[in-house]
Amino acid sequence: MSIADVLDDEMLGRARALRHDLHRLPELSGYEGETAARIAAEMTALGARQVVTGLGGTGVAAVFGEGHAALLIRAELDALPIMETGQPAHRSQRSGVAHLCGHDGHMAILYAVAQALAVSPPASRVILLFQPAEEIGAGARAVLDDPRFAELGATMAVSLHNLPGIPRGAVALRAGPVNCASRGLKVRLSGRTAHASEPEKGVSPGVALAGLIPALGALSRTLPTEDAGFRLATVTHARLGVPAFGVAPGEAEIYVTLRTLLDDAMAALEAEARALVAEIAQGFDVEITVHEAFGHCVNHPDATAMLERAAQDMPRHEAALPMRASEDFGLFGSAMPSAMIFLGAGDECPALHAPDYDFPDSLIEVGAQLFLRAVADFGRP
Repeated sequence: MSIADVLDDEMLGRARALRHDLHRLPELSGYEGETAARIAAEMTALGARQVVTGLGGTGVAAVFGEGHAALLIRAELDALPIMETGQPAHRSQRSGVAHLCGHDGHMAILYAVAQALAVSPPASRVILLFQPAEEIGAGARAVLDDPRFAELGATMAVSLHNLPGIPRGAVALRAGPVNCASRGLKVRLSGRTAHASEPEKGVSPGVALAGLIPALGALSRTLPTEDAGFRLATVTHARLGVPAFGVAPGEAEIYVTLRTLLDDAMAALEAEARALVAEIAQGFDVEITVHEAFGHCVNHPDATAMLERAAQDMPRHEAALPMRASEDFGLFGSAMPSAMIFLGAGDECPALHAPDYDFPDSLIEVGAQLFLRAVADFGRP
């Protein structure tokens, strides 16, 4: 009997119940303490050979099986700072915080995998990693920088992300780039405030701000995402002064998110953005800081081939890749062969980060079976 056949309705029911519990009590990036504690307790109860907590902050790693080679399978702990408008029975009980990217479902998939591994030990080591702070691009780096991660001895890494807009249960997978690199630039312009009746006595950055909004957006190139020259600059926020009628503004902020297919193109785009700010904002004190920097995600041929074999009987939908969205899982590729596969959540499913999104429970079994087939393949002599 294949290890994928070990999953039964009782195991899947427990995985669904766990997802609903996690969905009710979401936690933001870097603050996933309760979620991590629940996961660690569940992994311990299943008899994992080793459970490492506090990895890269709040991360949890559970080890099953024995052997030198180790397959790492990653899920994410964090939720989003968005108010949930959907009305499932398990809707978020924390105002303004919700699992609207499906990380609760990804954790449930790994919990289903863990239950199967507890009943049918794998032929090699399997490390189930529950990673913190994916949404802000900080978690993978923090895990990799934790000395205890190297001690776990992972030799290949895979992950899964659900993807609305493609048929439910279909998969998107390819070797090479699958997620873009991105980073946010926060630009602060400082002049001098004045009374609104005497604006000439101040130095307002209003004209500079108005010029930066279209100029930064014009850095984009309307190319297909898979083109190496693709780049996108999206102004996501702008603020001028304070909301008052009696004060002429003396400072402004603008946020822009930069995207390129590959890391090596990001440095050039950021340099152009900085030069543009310097040119348009002459005469102002300018501060530029970098936030939420994501590296590209490139699937290694060997890890991709293993996932291809695991997904060989599943419907395919390749047009979804590469995605413009970023994913910090790509950093694991700097340490070992890695690959991410995308699992369709359905054409009717609201988009990721939409306020009415909810992870489809039916994907728990599909995702768990996929990973269990990969585990069996990885452990084959």
